Amino acid sequence: MGQKTHPKGFRLGVILTWDSQWFAPSKYYGDLVFEDRIIRKHIKRKLYNAGISKIEIFRKAQLIQVNVHTVRPGIVVGKGGQGLETLKNEIINLINRKDIVVQINVLEVTKADLDAQLTSEAIAQQLERRVAFRKAMKQAMQRAMRAGAKGVKVMVSGRLGGNDIARTEWLREGGIPLHTLRADIDYGYATSKTVFGIIGVKTWIYKGQITPGEMPQKNIRPVSSESLQEEEQEHGRRKRKRRYKE
Repeated sequence: MGQKTHPKGFRLGVILTWDSQWFAPSKYYGDLVFEDRIIRKHIKRKLYNAGISKIEIFRKAQLIQVNVHTVRPGIVVGKGGQGLETLKNEIINLINRKDIVVQINVLEVTKADLDAQLTSEAIAQQLERRVAFRKAMKQAMQRAMRAGAKGVKVMVSGRLGGNDIARTEWLREGGIPLHTLRADIDYGYATSKTVFGIIGVKTWIYKGQITPGEMPQKNIRPVSSESLQEEEQEHGRRKRKRRYKE
């Protein structure tokens, strides 16, 4: 029987680094790990529609720096930065530490089709809308390959198509060298809550080999005012289009 390991955890310290980076004495360590979990859970739940790919947390003295990787930065920032201020206050109230300073940085994901977490969530949302699972998987794989991926694997598990017996189905295109530590493989997991039960979606996206001393190419960029304006205009166009259809 094959022994499975997490593709990101397997590569930590080799080509990948930790999403939480800080040091604490042993007596405070457990509390701070729990704080990180609360912060991530709250941001993900509140801003799920913003397409949150990853949340990085850095700590230094009384400062907590949170880097939010998102496809739609305008939803996170809000009008005139009100969204960020509200989010900061909510985080401070959640962890119940008034002496803490929270700083939130928003980073835009440039290619959503090359992000495994966002791809998994997109497939999960399609399954909730009762799209055929094979169609959703194939479309996601084709988009990732067109975006520049060298290999994609998608796996879904559960009562697929409403069948009484749960099963696992998977599709693969290109190569996915899971045993190679230098292989830049992005991994994402999402759950789809359908009327038949929960369906799990896993995605692996292979982006190429990393040579020694080199770091993986980051699929992000700092948020600029121009990108926010473009997103607001696009959001307005979509709203008008929906109204016209109705």
